[in-house]
Amino acid sequence: MTDQPAPADKYNSAFFFKLLCAYLVLLLGWRLFLPAHEYPGRAGLIFDMATDAGALLAVILLRAKGPPALFWAAVIAGLGLFAIRMTSEASWWTGHLMYSLN
Repeated sequence: MTDQPAPADKYNSAFFFKLLCAYLVLLLGWRLFLPAHEYPGRAGLIFDMATDAGALLAVILLRAKGPPALFWAAVIAGLGLFAIRMTSEASWWTGHLMYSLN
């Protein structure tokens, strides 16, 4: 009875932390360098912002599960996603830094 397996939560939360960090950093790169081509509806806007906020909150709650450098990169990326929305009207609706009609 003393040979109990390690709890799976220890490994799953570290993987989930890294996955969320990668999501935030890659999403910031996507929205910085690729232009948007159409405006989403209001529901899409709210869903995007809620997803970004939820991922950022989850990274903050799981900060002890991964390396501090990865944590800070994800926090900066998450805040950058919201900073992009403050640059213009098109950026507010699309979440991308650039907008073009192609």
